[in-house]
Amino acid sequence: MRRVRYESAGGPLFLEETPVPEPGPGELLLRCEAIGVTLPVVRKVAAAAPPIALGGEVAGRVTAVGGGVDRFRVGERVTGLCFGHGYADFALVRQTMASPVPDDASAVDAVALVRSGLVALGALTAARPEHGETALVTAAASGVGHLAVQLARTRGAGRVVGAVSAPAKSAFVRAVGADEVVVYDTDDWGAPADYVLDAVGGDLLTPAVAALAPGGRLVAYSSGGGSVQAYDLLVGAKSVIGFQMAHVAREKPQLYERLRRELWRLFAQGTLRPSVHGRFALEDAGEAHAVIESRRNLGKVVLVP
Repeated sequence: MRRVRYESAGGPLFLEETPVPEPGPGELLLRCEAIGVTLPVVRKVAAAAPPIALGGEVAGRVTAVGGGVDRFRVGERVTGLCFGHGYADFALVRQTMASPVPDDASAVDAVALVRSGLVALGALTAARPEHGETALVTAAASGVGHLAVQLARTRGAGRVVGAVSAPAKSAFVRAVGADEVVVYDTDDWGAPADYVLDAVGGDLLTPAVAALAPGGRLVAYSSGGGSVQAYDLLVGAKSVIGFQMAHVAREKPQLYERLRRELWRLFAQGTLRPSVHGRFALEDAGEAHAVIESRRNLGKVVLVP
């Protein structure tokens, strides 16, 4: 089978031929039909030495199962997280991290919706939204962000603001449901927000906290780091909540399952629509990474073997 790898930090991605892996206990072997490209993986490729396995979201059909697998059978369509080599024709997924793909959804729909949607919906749930509140979503044009904009509305937001890195993204963010769009490097982020869903971190945390109304909540789920001044929280009785989807998957499986079911329900209703920026062949994985590195993507970037 074909697999994407690289040899040094920041080095080019290339294809290699390697044997199809065997599923171990509790694992599924999928023939990949779609593979999600994420910012954390792109960042790791830029910095990781020695090289890491390119894992992440995959969707496809089960071709083999390991011992102890009792929830899935060969031939079923599944999406899930691959912690090994996911940029490949075949990938291994743990049964505990897999979920079925409905008949009316494509593999591309699945990788654009499930993991990104779980992060967006989980972060939104952590914000404890109340009906009529104002939501502000950073990285609003990203794979997670454009779903968070839609989900905030389903949870009763009276006003949804999308924050983006460039004005060229404004039309897309409005099209997915934002009432207003602000650009990071502007001083005015509009009327204060009751909660912020932040996927950027770093230097953006300070203006994001400043954009909160008194008593507001910021949910931080970025891999970008950053820090917040305690005084900025004290003066407005504001709070920062850290959110990590992996923690929910490990420690709160019932919540994880509820969130997953909610995503597919909203998708079936037509209330939640994932947008795909581009579909790239495996041999074009480097180009897919470049789109995310340059912040050009509008929605999800997907590899299609």
